[in-house]
Amino acid sequence: MSILVNAGIVIATFLFMEFVAWFTHKYVMHGFLWTLHQDHHVREEGFFEKNDSFFLLFAIPSLLLCFVGSASGFDYKFWIGIGILLYGIAYFLVHDIFIHQRFKIFRRTNSVYFRALRKAHKVHHKHLVAEDGECFGMLWVPLKYFREAANSGKS
Repeated sequence: MSILVNAGIVIATFLFMEFVAWFTHKYVMHGFLWTLHQDHHVREEGFFEKNDSFFLLFAIPSLLLCFVGSASGFDYKFWIGIGILLYGIAYFLVHDIFIHQRFKIFRRTNSVYFRALRKAHKVHHKHLVAEDGECFGMLWVPLKYFREAANSGKS
């Protein structure tokens, strides 16, 4: 396959993963696996959370697709695995480092997008139970939070 086709597969997979993350967050994490996700909303002592186990939900398929795809001559399965991996890296950087500050870097930003992202996530976390949640996505931010972030940045 050509470089453009492979890049297209990676980009399409990355974009599709936002929907997968939203769906999984709304219907799995806030559904039948709430017991694993709950400690992410009701903060407990310690660095790790039961919620951290969800990375396996995405890492295992990514790893398997990369492995099987590389054994098949780096076919489309490999590039789908890379797209999932890149989304996982973005998720870790944005969610765990930027939003939740699990590592004290990327603390300040004047970006409207990042302020809107942080606001949407705070709105999501105001709900301490599985029901009545909102803002389940990670990179896609509802327009109203962009407006709020843009207005809050004006002097």
